[in-house]
Amino acid sequence: MAGWREQRGRAVLLAMANIDTDQLIPARFMSTPRAEGYGRFLLHDVRRMSEGALDPEFPLNAHPDACILVTGRNFGSGSSREAAVYALVDAGIRVVVAPSFGDIFAGNAVNNGLLPARVSEADADLLAKTLSSGAGNGVADLASGLLRIEGVSVPFQLDEVWRTKLLNGWDDIDLTRLHGAEIAAYRTRLRAEPGRFPGGDAT
Repeated sequence: MAGWREQRGRAVLLAMANIDTDQLIPARFMSTPRAEGYGRFLLHDVRRMSEGALDPEFPLNAHPDACILVTGRNFGSGSSREAAVYALVDAGIRVVVAPSFGDIFAGNAVNNGLLPARVSEADADLLAKTLSSGAGNGVADLASGLLRIEGVSVPFQLDEVWRTKLLNGWDDIDLTRLHGAEIAAYRTRLRAEPGRFPGGDAT
């Protein structure tokens, strides 16, 4: 996974709160191999009309090139399925902007290079008004912690460890490897302690 410092592209508003992971990708599609891509399943049931055809007025149908999604609070709640993040990433979404996120979803997002940009309710409303007439040009800057959409700039909150992971393209295993020398030294100290492993050496 490649790291990044800045994402530029089309920003679109999805004016919905409490979008859960089952809406992001319904469970019936999760047996599909990831190699085939999950982007076509993103919000599968939400973006369609009653007869099953794509709703041309749904924001992601009208603007399929969007990479920044501005939406409502509690995005990614529900079950812990990582496939919800796969669907967003495979559809080209790199930044989701919301006042709050499901905790597990947000962690999965960062591990897959997707920024969960948390903004205040007031700033979320400001961005929603900015995009109310359609998509706009947007920039998400990890270094400054700022979002800029159609001339409107707002800060976003992000855990510093998560920022480091996104900047470098790291997941949890990569972070652990950074401490390889300390881990090896700790194991050496344990092996040297008398009686620590009476049944044999540590493995």
